Amino acid sequence: MRTHAPKVVGRDGEIEQLHDLLAAARSGHGGAVFLTGEPGIGKSRLAAVGTTEALDHGMVTLRGRVVAIGTTVAFRPFSEALLSLIRRGEMPDPEVLGPYRRVLARLIPDWDDGTAETAVSAVVLGEAILRLLGTAGRDRGCLLVLEDLQGADPETLAVVEYLLDNLEDQPIALIATVRSERCPAEVVAQLADQRGTATLTELRPLDRDQVRELAANRLEVGPEAVPDQLADRLWTDSAGIPFIAEELLQEASRSGQLLAGGDGVVQVADDLRMTIPAAVVHSINSRTDQLGPQSRELLVLAAVIGHRFPLSVVRQASAIDERQLLATLRAGLAAQLVGPDEPVPDWYAFRHPLTAEALLAGLNPTERATLAGRCADAIELLHPGLPGEWSLMVAELAETGGNPARAARLFAEAGRRAFDEGSLGSAARLLDRAFTLLADDPDVEYRADVLGSLLLALGETGQFEHPAARPELVDHLASRGLDSRNVARLHVRLAEFNYSASRWSAAISHIGSARALLGPEAGDADLAPLEAIAAAVEMTRTSPGRLKSATELATRAAEAAQRANLPTVEADAWQLLGILAREHDLEQSIRYFQRARQVATDNNMGLQRVVAHIFQAGTIYLADGDGTELETARQQALKIGAIPSAYDVDRILAQQAVLRAEYDVAAVKIEECLEVTRRLKLGRGAPYVLVTKAMLAGHQCRRAAMEQTLAELAEYGERASHELPVSFGLARTFCALLEENRELAENEMAQALAYDAQNPSMFHLAGKNGVGLLLGVLAGRNSWEHLEAVMATAASRMRWNRQFVQLAHAVLLGRDGRAEEASAMVDEALQTAEIYPMARHLGLRLVAEQAAADGWGDPVLWLRLAEEHFHRADVPAVASACRSMLRQLGATVSQRRSGSDQVPAHLRQLGITTREYEVCLLLVDRIGNKSIASRLHISPRTVEKHVASLMTKTRQPDREALSSFARTVLQD
Repeated sequence: MRTHAPKVVGRDGEIEQLHDLLAAARSGHGGAVFLTGEPGIGKSRLAAVGTTEALDHGMVTLRGRVVAIGTTVAFRPFSEALLSLIRRGEMPDPEVLGPYRRVLARLIPDWDDGTAETAVSAVVLGEAILRLLGTAGRDRGCLLVLEDLQGADPETLAVVEYLLDNLEDQPIALIATVRSERCPAEVVAQLADQRGTATLTELRPLDRDQVRELAANRLEVGPEAVPDQLADRLWTDSAGIPFIAEELLQEASRSGQLLAGGDGVVQVADDLRMTIPAAVVHSINSRTDQLGPQSRELLVLAAVIGHRFPLSVVRQASAIDERQLLATLRAGLAAQLVGPDEPVPDWYAFRHPLTAEALLAGLNPTERATLAGRCADAIELLHPGLPGEWSLMVAELAETGGNPARAARLFAEAGRRAFDEGSLGSAARLLDRAFTLLADDPDVEYRADVLGSLLLALGETGQFEHPAARPELVDHLASRGLDSRNVARLHVRLAEFNYSASRWSAAISHIGSARALLGPEAGDADLAPLEAIAAAVEMTRTSPGRLKSATELATRAAEAAQRANLPTVEADAWQLLGILAREHDLEQSIRYFQRARQVATDNNMGLQRVVAHIFQAGTIYLADGDGTELETARQQALKIGAIPSAYDVDRILAQQAVLRAEYDVAAVKIEECLEVTRRLKLGRGAPYVLVTKAMLAGHQCRRAAMEQTLAELAEYGERASHELPVSFGLARTFCALLEENRELAENEMAQALAYDAQNPSMFHLAGKNGVGLLLGVLAGRNSWEHLEAVMATAASRMRWNRQFVQLAHAVLLGRDGRAEEASAMVDEALQTAEIYPMARHLGLRLVAEQAAADGWGDPVLWLRLAEEHFHRADVPAVASACRSMLRQLGATVSQRRSGSDQVPAHLRQLGITTREYEVCLLLVDRIGNKSIASRLHISPRTVEKHVASLMTKTRQPDREALSSFARTVLQD
């Protein structure tokens, strides 16, 4: 049978679909197609057609595949795909990717300079891949082909889902192949098809005419030249599966049952016989038998490893000489059994998974186990320490070889590596597999150690109903002889697990069990993690002494961890202490975070170092309102590729911009954070950003926008409970104050305080120690005792709170008749509030009324300043209230008619009206009242009154001095 480039038969519709997909990507509108079907149906061949068309149009093409030995290697197909770009010299300049370069260093070893953060979420990695592919295909389009996703790890599928959701506005086409079997990848494909983010195309078997056409194409004859007997037999025995039909056709040609003449005539034997699926097995075995027994043994060894196999391992396991090995390889290539497999030169692959399965069909379990053991030993000899995916390969082979203990330990080690790298889903699955294999292992200490690691991974992935988290398992291990110390460690892990699940009572119960088991003589290595989780749980309680108790626990945890050389626990404990110290000593809080940062730095814990820096910078910001250190921390996060941490800082900076009344800056940051938070699925970040968005609307007195945002926030349910004090104290309360609805503001603040009492917040700006105190003092509820209680807290010294505490202090001083001290305290408050324009002027409006009533300060000046600010800020209710109070105090009030804004602010603060300002400008020319009256179309008598009023307000002794003053105003 002659061979030539095969035509894809019976897939015209699918090829047209791929054509449209690629054309759309080249025009900047990405999309995805999932090709599904049974083995041999033609998924890979159809994907190859798409690749060929993409190359013909100059598109960037990448291909990655999930293989049997790599089913649990996180992100394997993406790494393979991206490495091909480097080999072809098509990789974009990594500098254009910014911080995402360091994220991609996880997949591209050439980019890893040792500073990248490896514990990166799949979603952040998805964004990095999206940006890289978008950059690579910006001017010509990009095609990414992912094959055999039915064996993909959870992290790879998470990246695929992320890409699907964000391809629409990118020049990227994605073609993925999945076997039509129940698996997570098929679920992803079906959901994507339902959402409209991908098209799910199931490849059906060929019909009789299409099988005839396929045979004609392979035989290089017309369809009419294919004998009916051959066409019928191929269609019946292949069930329309193209791969099987081709194999049967090739075997018939090899066995002499089929003769294709050069004259276009095809002849078949009278007794043409084909069976399926045994025919495929026979076809493959016939070809391998022709290679000789040694060559067949080599191919069987390769099949034991998997669909893909490293040639060096096959050689080591077979102990064959290199000449025979290369001869077998050449023969296998000629027989179309195997072919080279990228990206590593040493790796080869069978043409189809059925080839490996057919080779293994003749082995009994004992033979297969023996060969698997030989291959596992060969890998360990060639790759000491089993780096990377080698440990997984040996684990699979050990399990096949009937050595569950060896397999379990390798799966456990791979699971721990995956956890350290941030592949939490794979870590949980690998550790679960290891623990299952250890069910009958006599080493109960090792089983307990694996269970502890598994519980940690399950807690991080939110698998809170997993059977491994049942306390009965711990009791079972204890009954098998596990010592009390290790039982206690498992209870600590269960406490951490239940803390993550917000099951406080269960966490407390396990902490108690661990303490009882360890007893009073417990060592530091056991006490440190116990005290750390106990401190974290204590912070969730509402008891009066919770902060003191939590501080004592966290202190003991930090000191014990330091002595036991447990840097992760130590850093976490110092951070807990830093959070707790914010309640009473900001400087101490900063020092705690600095210490956590130092521990992380000393132990090369990049992510922990950045997180501690962010906490430290956040406390500095709370203390003095300066976000400079936050910007520095953000840059550090970007430098190591800790993208989520960088966006944590962005959310804080957005809130800072709201408090500083930098509303345009805040709006941009909030929308950016919302978009990225939703795209990257950054935990509880969305509620934080939404409450900041509600603050933005509230601080601008836009109630409808605020209510709409808070309604969106409420959809997060329990996840948004921590934001309730903020939503009432910093959004609703301020909106009500700007509406001049004092009663509503009091109610909103009362609700904020109630939520804070119910679930004490570590966020200290919501009102309890600031504006809430001031409102209480103005209403007569709060006295000196309340002020002293608040001033005893560190929160009262946070700059945002401090301005309101100082104003409350001033009101109490004025109420006691200490006018001079009260005025001085207002001056201090104004200095504190200098960076918060809206809060500064709102504070003046609030205290001016009380100051006027008690006879102290300069309420007229304060009201003028406040009126000017809120008039310009378009907050009419407060501006109007200020004007009303000024009238009550007998002060001249600026008319806010058309053109009033032309009066300079410093003159409006003197009470100069628009008309008076017009008169003032004309005085520059030193003209008389009649001339001024003529120009302004008013009477000379009215001009005389305006001139007299101007002299009074500007404190000028005569008309000549007023004219000089007017010239100065005009020059300004």
